[in-house]
Amino acid sequence: MAQRVSGKCRLRRRHLLRLAPLFLFVLIAIVAFNRDRFTLDFWGRGGALDAPDLGSVMSQVKSTMLVTLWVFIGIEGASVYSARAARRSDVGRATVIGFLGALGIYVLVSMLSTGILSQPELAGLKVPSMAGVLQPLVGQWGAALIDAGLIISVGGAFLSWTLLCSEIPYTCGRDGTFPRWFAADNENGSPVNSLWATNILIQLFLVLSFFSASAYQFFYFIASVAILPPYVFSGAYALKLALSGETYQRGAPGRNRDITVGALATLYGIWLVYAAGFNYLLMCSILFAPGLLVYTKARKERGEQVFSGFEAWLASLIVVLAIVAAYLLCTGKISPL
Repeated sequence: MAQRVSGKCRLRRRHLLRLAPLFLFVLIAIVAFNRDRFTLDFWGRGGALDAPDLGSVMSQVKSTMLVTLWVFIGIEGASVYSARAARRSDVGRATVIGFLGALGIYVLVSMLSTGILSQPELAGLKVPSMAGVLQPLVGQWGAALIDAGLIISVGGAFLSWTLLCSEIPYTCGRDGTFPRWFAADNENGSPVNSLWATNILIQLFLVLSFFSASAYQFFYFIASVAILPPYVFSGAYALKLALSGETYQRGAPGRNRDITVGALATLYGIWLVYAAGFNYLLMCSILFAPGLLVYTKARKERGEQVFSGFEAWLASLIVVLAIVAAYLLCTGKISPL
């Protein structure tokens, strides 16, 4: 019991170290917020002096969709670990709290920054850009504080994402979507084979990032687009279940609400696919194609037919698109950025 309490205290201290720089930035930015700078050329039409023409409001919203999606990837982490939750009700509560908390922080940081520096100044900041916003307000120590908080946060995020990425193949291995090899765990209940597989791929992509000046931007674009099909199909499947009444008891409350939520999720997912553009979706097919081999092995292990009917056509389409994407990348007709 004492060890458990001590572990919780250490966890809380780490969370405090991560969030303290963010909260300090928000407080200082509120005090230093310049309303005139915030409202200058508010609609981005380039009418103000030295203000660039950012296009229409719709084009601006569309251009930020992938970045917006990227910052919310991982909110579903509580659902990924739902099988390990002591209480199922905690899963939905953690997802909602995580989403609202992240949304509040991102909105505050983004909006307050535009009241401190102009758009060209913000666009020219180096990563982490928050340090560049805080430094003119309080001096070099502010930038150092943000950098230190970022280092602590990245360390924790790396561990979280390592566990999150390994849990998904592990769960799929247990339900038969992935080969049984991924379902192996050690004496502590950790998905040992899944951890090895995902971490080897993570290290490979980290090495590749050193050979591209814009590797981070490319990888978060690809990661965002790659998760779009699961998001769209999840919303569409929820809508299908609500419309058909499957899994619902007769007269069960909340079905109309679920129809609305499923429809909105599906439409929003389709809008994100449109905003992402065809090039990134095409390049993602290169990542999806090898997954067909993993799925094929899993189906054969269970003695089931690999593809049937529409599934065979869909698998063939993914392979064809992957070949086309690889050719266009090699010839330079499409570019990662």
